[in-house]
Amino acid sequence: MNDLFLKACQRKPVERTPVWIMRQAGRYLPEYRSIRAKVDFLTLCKTPDLAAEVTVQPVDRLGVDAAIVFSDILIVPEGMGMELVIDEPRGGPRFPSPIRSRRDIEALRMPDPHEKTGFVMEAIRRSRNALTGRAPVIGFSGSPWTLAAYMVQGNGAKNFRLAKQLVYGSSTDCHTLLEKLARAVTDYLNAQIEAGADAIQIFDTWGGLLSKDMFKEFSLAYIVSVIAGLRRNGVPIIVFCKGCGHSLREIAASGADVVGLDWTVDIGEARRSLEDGVALQGNLDPHALYSGSDRIREEVKTILSKYGRGTGHVFNLGHGILPDVPVENAQALVKAVQEESRAYH
Repeated sequence: MNDLFLKACQRKPVERTPVWIMRQAGRYLPEYRSIRAKVDFLTLCKTPDLAAEVTVQPVDRLGVDAAIVFSDILIVPEGMGMELVIDEPRGGPRFPSPIRSRRDIEALRMPDPHEKTGFVMEAIRRSRNALTGRAPVIGFSGSPWTLAAYMVQGNGAKNFRLAKQLVYGSSTDCHTLLEKLARAVTDYLNAQIEAGADAIQIFDTWGGLLSKDMFKEFSLAYIVSVIAGLRRNGVPIIVFCKGCGHSLREIAASGADVVGLDWTVDIGEARRSLEDGVALQGNLDPHALYSGSDRIREEVKTILSKYGRGTGHVFNLGHGILPDVPVENAQALVKAVQEESRAYH
């Protein structure tokens, strides 16, 4: 089995730095677009055979060291009773009836993850079977705060004004919503671990909307709660909080094994600050993949050099790969990491 990724997450010795790419199963791959031409996004998420096929595609095409199960973070609020609509082709997700009152929060049900989101568990099982040890499978969820931001705002509006209005104007209701989401996310991730997920990533995509103090109260506290409730059985936990470089020490103390870094953080400074207490994941600027293979290699070398010698580094982008990146540039990234990182181990 290719266990480089898992070993690096656990800060065990490896012969080279493992690499995978957030959103690696997506629109930049022609084989993904071929499947999407036949089915809508939510149908793809909810059809385990197709979701597993898409999950495995980047391993076949790029040679990455981990696969992340194909799904969407908003599957959880849908399972709690909210109607989820994906406006295609590029309109994005929305909730036609967003959270607007305490009554709406109280109406959210606590779903049985096997009953409401069992297709994700089956996709994990089928992905593992298809990979036959070539790469581990990562399960994931959005953080309670990131899910709440979508549920209250109703869509992906970049400033999430209504979500922040709830924080400042009705903090008690906000905490009630987050507590409910933390329980649902914990159950959901435990089901993924039971289904065979080899690692778990918690995406706090919108943690950076909050000030440092607000981040600790309304986001990180609930990530800590989720991690504490996981039946981990040795499964590494990755926490990726976009825009939260101000709280790396606090994130590292959350119980996570790996802290994901966006591209605004210097990975060398982060390693020194955290004193190798956790592994680090990241953190190439996704826009670097619009350049040629030579420049991509130079950027890879810079990040590897900043991290320095030794294990505990999972190479990744600082956020998801952009949908119009040429496939050959993603391949060049993976090849550069595989070739250049051996000197550091």
